[in-house]
Amino acid sequence: MTEFALEMCGITKVFPGVVALDDVSLRVRPGEVMALMGENGAGKSTLMKVLTGIYQADRGTIALNGQQVSFAGPHEALKSGLAMVHQELITVPDLSVAENVFLGRELPLGPNRSPLADLAGMRRAVQQIFDDIGIEIDPRRTMRTLSVAQMQLVEIARAISMNARVIVLDEPTSAITESETELLFTQIRRLAANGVSFVYISHKMDEIFQIADAITVLRDGTLVGSYPASELDDDSLITLMVDRTIDELFPERESAPGEIVLELDALTCDRARDISLSVRAGEVLGLAGLVGAGRSELMEAVCGLRPVSAGTVRMRGRELSPTHPAEAIAAGIAFVTEDRKGTGLNLIGSVSENIAMVALRKFGRAGVINRAAQRRAATAAVERLRVKTPSVSTPVLNLSGGNQQKVVLAKWLESDPRVIILDEPTRGIDIGAKQEIYRLINSLVADGIAIIMISSEMTELMGMADRIAVMCEGRLSGVLERQDFDSERILALASAFLNVGAEAPGNH
Repeated sequence: MTEFALEMCGITKVFPGVVALDDVSLRVRPGEVMALMGENGAGKSTLMKVLTGIYQADRGTIALNGQQVSFAGPHEALKSGLAMVHQELITVPDLSVAENVFLGRELPLGPNRSPLADLAGMRRAVQQIFDDIGIEIDPRRTMRTLSVAQMQLVEIARAISMNARVIVLDEPTSAITESETELLFTQIRRLAANGVSFVYISHKMDEIFQIADAITVLRDGTLVGSYPASELDDDSLITLMVDRTIDELFPERESAPGEIVLELDALTCDRARDISLSVRAGEVLGLAGLVGAGRSELMEAVCGLRPVSAGTVRMRGRELSPTHPAEAIAAGIAFVTEDRKGTGLNLIGSVSENIAMVALRKFGRAGVINRAAQRRAATAAVERLRVKTPSVSTPVLNLSGGNQQKVVLAKWLESDPRVIILDEPTRGIDIGAKQEIYRLINSLVADGIAIIMISSEMTELMGMADRIAVMCEGRLSGVLERQDFDSERILALASAFLNVGAEAPGNH
């Protein structure tokens, strides 16, 4: 067995006017999970496109198991044992799991190369793969009935069925829950124990240290270095990626909260019970809890997206009973949902159209939209939020994740909100883009806007919030002031109702 399952040496790729990769090397041992880290624009995607044959390197070599290779495209790479599972999964939703695994290379029915596919044979073959690697999915199910995590596992099984020994995973957990992530990690560890190597790309620091054996860091198209994961932590990894410390990641803010803007009194919906909370003007209230704790569902009830069965919502002291999001918007509440692509944006719409989406009445009369006014407002928002886009006419589909998130925020700011609820506001964006979002949050707070931030990243909550409210199994388990922030304490409150000195449930 060779020392490296994958070895990329001295890879250089130049596009007109820009050096995308400059003498970059990446080495992965058999059975190793190598995390590939870096900001957007660091060169991760370009390096993987060179690896899979989408781009051809200007200089450098690639070797699989000691044999030098050069691929004309991903299909050729796959035949050589190298597979890539993309963030945007490429599946046929109305075909079965077995049909997706064998898509494009169906088993013929009978010995005479019949044009009919042997569905039973493909199901048996897929079931054998699933049994070997511990996946519990019926091969007869249609793909659209699976969760995103299960689809990821099917894609990995497809790679295994083609004898892939090196698998690239691009943001595999960006749209799945913690329990689904653990399911995925279990399979990755099992495959790695059998000698399969992984290149793992993610912006989630906590999971990198759960799954990676080693970490390779790129910055501005150059190699910073490769390190055993055990030798790094959040602080040192951030410094390697962006040349800044974690303390510099969260910009300083003078906190001077004003009057109570939004108040919940014993609010109950289908997923949250008896919640009493308040947030003040010029304050960031963090909302912590494990997946399934009811954080998002509680805020959906506040915004009229799910019914309230008991309790009250007050906005600036006036009772509010939203049964539709339009009522919450009219009252001054904005809700930036966690799924910006699914519920936050019209991906094929332009930047201008998306920014105007919530406040169309400002740009129209008698049902006719004033496009010039819409473009002027969008241009001003793009400048204020520093959205990187060729123009306001560019489809948001073409923007990076961080810039898409800024467009979502710009959209809601057009409605002149007094409270902005941010559900996982930095999910799937890199460290540099996160810092820009944090600066924007601080500027909104300075303008007197109240912010409720739901986040699964403990470091983010502790770095940005003035207070943190913790939920557990649909109930409020405590509220911590900034001077009392402690990750273990927050986790204890999120896990069970423990008496750790926090405020009692129901306190504001």
